[in-house]
Amino acid sequence: MEFELAQVRHHVGPNEIWLRPKHNPPLGGFRGETRAAQGSSSPQCRRLRQSDTERYKIVDGGTFPSYMWAFGRGRHCQIMGRPREFCVDGALDRALQVFWRRGFEGTSLTDLTEAMGITRPSLYAAYGNKEELFRKALDLYDETYLAFTRDALKEPTARAVAECLLRGFADIATDTGHPPGCLGTNGALACSAAAEPIREELVKRRAAYEAALRRRLEKAKAAGDLPDTAHPGDLARYIMTLTQGMAVMASSGATRKSLQHVAEIALEAWPS
Repeated sequence: MEFELAQVRHHVGPNEIWLRPKHNPPLGGFRGETRAAQGSSSPQCRRLRQSDTERYKIVDGGTFPSYMWAFGRGRHCQIMGRPREFCVDGALDRALQVFWRRGFEGTSLTDLTEAMGITRPSLYAAYGNKEELFRKALDLYDETYLAFTRDALKEPTARAVAECLLRGFADIATDTGHPPGCLGTNGALACSAAAEPIREELVKRRAAYEAALRRRLEKAKAAGDLPDTAHPGDLARYIMTLTQGMAVMASSGATRKSLQHVAEIALEAWPS
């Protein structure tokens, strides 16, 4: 469907514009257009925000990109389209690296925009605010760097699960191809009250994996793979504590060899 610019006024917001179908008559005023766009039965108007991902063909044949800017106060506004000129996934990976190295609170918006090669408006349009960007970076981190933690739960024995996790964290935390340590651990260090939602998000994710690990060890115990005296919940917490400690040590300069030695000592004490 083709759209044309409807009347736009300043109180709508600097990052919103209104469009109406090209071939439908106007509704006779801004208030009517607002009611239609907000969900009445009339499909007359559309409201676009910076975060919209749809693209609209305008009456002059041009194409408006997924985010737009409206200019003006108390009058009809001029509209300027700004096409997205960067790779969203690539920029997200660069943001991940900055958060990984500096932590959530230690990373400024300037740090992010410089590393990502984009402007602040582009960052907000593509990812939301800094907190939302960090959550997206966490998702990417989980999908890529922590894929081995999901594979570990598929190992045939409880000891193999523990070994895969301990050695895997020793490797990932000391890999020179990215910042040392763990994004989740580094991101939560020195979080103030303002960053409490981020700390809670990290705690929730760690708790979810610990619960999954506990269930895997309970299954192992039921199958006779762990002795009757073993406590799956305590073992799961033991492994999580060790892996988080490895991340902290790696951030402080511990080598892969030293952390692999820690893993070996832990496995020697594994119940059998």
